[in-house]
Amino acid sequence: MNQNINSSPVVADALLDNWVDRFAPNLLKPYLKLARLDRPVGLWLLLLPCWWGQLLSELAAGHSEPNIWFMLLFAIGAVVMRGAGCTWNDIIDRDYDGLVKRTAMRPIPAGQVTTKQALCFAIALSVVGFLVLIQFNSFTILIGASSLILVGLYPFAKRFTYWPQLVLGLTFKWGALVGWAAVQGGVSFATISLYVGCVFWTTGYDTIYAHQDKSDDSVLGLKSTALCFGAATQRWLVLFYSSAMVFWVMAAIMAGANTFVMFALSAIMLQLTWQVLTLDIMDEANCLARFKSNKVVGWIFLIGILSDMLLS
Repeated sequence: MNQNINSSPVVADALLDNWVDRFAPNLLKPYLKLARLDRPVGLWLLLLPCWWGQLLSELAAGHSEPNIWFMLLFAIGAVVMRGAGCTWNDIIDRDYDGLVKRTAMRPIPAGQVTTKQALCFAIALSVVGFLVLIQFNSFTILIGASSLILVGLYPFAKRFTYWPQLVLGLTFKWGALVGWAAVQGGVSFATISLYVGCVFWTTGYDTIYAHQDKSDDSVLGLKSTALCFGAATQRWLVLFYSSAMVFWVMAAIMAGANTFVMFALSAIMLQLTWQVLTLDIMDEANCLARFKSNKVVGWIFLIGILSDMLLS
């Protein structure tokens, strides 16, 4: 293995001036990149639905302010469990990643860490995640731990189905269920509706993301919704995003949300419409920008829920 850690090339979809490449010690850079900390958008897309679930649950329970301790626990949990999941994904995909332009510079195919080192790193992160999880009630511990089944299966999905983006949605937005359960010790129809909306949303935006890799995936025999939908992608996005909006509105109504959340959802609808109308599936930069813009969706919804909680 090439141990030239100092070179630590920038991964294709990370910012050139990302904090890992600028400030992190050379010894840590490969591990921070395994955890995708040089690309924080995915972290927000994992964390924000956890906070949505928590805050909507608190709103439904009549709380007038959020539990900051829970929000901090979810933030720590999202960092370490996203890192563990991404590292597991890189271990499973190590033979493919080196053949794909966008992923060739990831730490394992670039020779910066061994598979054994990566596995130890994933286990260490998972232990931290477990220590975070056991701070919650027993139902939350159970539902949180059950997500590991999906995490373990997700990297294999693109080998067998054209719908790995749906599998990602089921996996990546499990935190919406965990967030609600942490407050109320169970789930409800509002929780399920929030989660289903999140799954549709993720399937949509990850289809956009997958268009960056469709040429390489086709050659390697890997599958994705981007390859399945092709030129019809925008029509499918309308279906996914419209469905997400319907389920989110249902969740908000069942949780007792008021004006601010509904205003936020209206703004989200406009943002998602912009994604669809301006998407160019043949332009990788265009796809990446629209994918990253989904962080805005997450923050708008969060601010709406907080505003309802604090100001209504």
